[in-house]
Amino acid sequence: MPESGRPAGDIDTDVPLPTPEVIHVSPITPSVLVPLAFTPSTTAVGGNVFLTAIVGLLPLIVFFVLMGVFKVKTHWCALIALAVAAVTAVVAFHMPVGMTAMSATQGAAMGLLPIVYIIIAAVWLYNLTETSGRSQDLKAVFNTIGKGDQRAQALIVAFCFCGLLEGLAGFGAPVAISCAMLLTLGLPPIKAALVTIVGNAINVGFGAMAIPVTTAAKLGGVDAVELATDMGHLTWIICLFVPTVLLFILDGVRGVRQLWPLALVAGAAAALGHFFTPSVSYELTAVVASLLGLAACYVFLLVWTPKTPEDYRTHVNEADKPDTERVVMALAPYVLVVVIIAVTKLWKVGVDLAATLSSTDREIHWPGVYGSLLTSAGEPSGSAIYKLQTLSNPGTWILLTAVIICVLYGTRSSGGRYPTSIGQMFAVLPKTIYTLRMSILTIVTVMALAYVMNFSGQTSAVGVALATTGAAFAFLSPMLGWLGTAVAGSATSAGALFANLQATAAAEAGLDPRILLAANTIGGGLGKIVSPQNLAVAAGAVNAEGSDAEILKKAAPYSIGILLVLCTLVLLASLGVLGPLMVG
Repeated sequence: MPESGRPAGDIDTDVPLPTPEVIHVSPITPSVLVPLAFTPSTTAVGGNVFLTAIVGLLPLIVFFVLMGVFKVKTHWCALIALAVAAVTAVVAFHMPVGMTAMSATQGAAMGLLPIVYIIIAAVWLYNLTETSGRSQDLKAVFNTIGKGDQRAQALIVAFCFCGLLEGLAGFGAPVAISCAMLLTLGLPPIKAALVTIVGNAINVGFGAMAIPVTTAAKLGGVDAVELATDMGHLTWIICLFVPTVLLFILDGVRGVRQLWPLALVAGAAAALGHFFTPSVSYELTAVVASLLGLAACYVFLLVWTPKTPEDYRTHVNEADKPDTERVVMALAPYVLVVVIIAVTKLWKVGVDLAATLSSTDREIHWPGVYGSLLTSAGEPSGSAIYKLQTLSNPGTWILLTAVIICVLYGTRSSGGRYPTSIGQMFAVLPKTIYTLRMSILTIVTVMALAYVMNFSGQTSAVGVALATTGAAFAFLSPMLGWLGTAVAGSATSAGALFANLQATAAAEAGLDPRILLAANTIGGGLGKIVSPQNLAVAAGAVNAEGSDAEILKKAAPYSIGILLVLCTLVLLASLGVLGPLMVG
């Protein structure tokens, strides 16, 4: 079994979390107010893992019931759930009050940087196109590519472009930028958010240069390339039908009937990328798959024209078609952000730029938690180390892109058609922050909730309870990753939390650990669809504050449905039915 309690600095994660194999109450009685030492337990309630798991779920139950049943505003749901999690941590899991409070502050800090930072930069970038008027030219460009069919345009953005950004950046940036683009193209806000978060999910496991894969492989004690290959041999099947699901979201049965050939082309191209890329360079799986999808859609639409109903037809006045300069300026924000982020991640000529930028990261031993939060071995948990990312943060490069666009739009009016100034463009930033204020509060609070639940052992208790099911765990294993991401908003976090548990459970049940680790990582991506953090990002990006509950209600069936497909695939793989497809 891999060594537990590794420092977070040794693992490239975006939200470091405690390892879940801890199952015994610490013999050290913690101080009520001043945290001296605390070891999370998965049997804290009555010495029973199942009872402990039920109690550990209370904060999430409260959150989703308040949001989905009573229609309480999301930030209040998060605040109330945080209070429930804190009381549960102190009373039921015996976590010191001071440590509980400081755990929440570490989560809040993680919410502010990088997550809120990225969202502000991404939404500002979108708002520049709207304020300048360039969004009209962007619509014209996509109208040409998509043959005037808004559904085709949305499919390309939500599945292909969003996947490309996910592969390069992650951290919420793909959802924020893609939602904003779809809003620009004229899609209704809720539908724009829904189609984006569903379309993005299958690439999350390979997101941010496959950090979730690297993390799960390290903690699970398996080879990263083999793990990624097994993942790709499962995800390609899901890639085949996700574009069809997106068409159904956009326009129901009619959309599927009229555009299924395009969905098949997009899905098949992405599937090829998912199947073959991991064995060559697993870090680029989502990037390659998405580029293949983009190229395939573009070429296919050159020779095929969809039947488009009037309510989904986008019109551009022939006399007002943008010239070359206007096309370049309209596409500049989104092409430039992809190029800049790609350079920061992939440039290795003369200097490994990604490594150089990462060297500027600073690790902060979080006060009141580090040194007091212990692993089962009695060692300080690396989870209490907060990584302050500046130059390695995608938000910095999205922000730089926005600054460049401010200068471009402020100095180029395209023959006087879009007159504006650099000052007017920069003035959009404080307006953007003000508009996002409630979304910022929600995200910060949700991250505080996640850290309290994870540090106290509430989330781990649920995982340990599921792992007791023996051979049936093969079917249930993706649900752990789904749960981890649903709570923390990060597939990397789901891996950090449950990878060791998955590997241990596999050994005890006579299952292949790689398959279960693959299930955990892919399931984590599907859990992001219903993650409160992700819902808040999407709602903020489409300027639909307080719509989180509506998005959740519509998104949950797709998240659960695709999850059950994954559970079935994992079960078949564990039984050897998919033997030829899995790594030997």
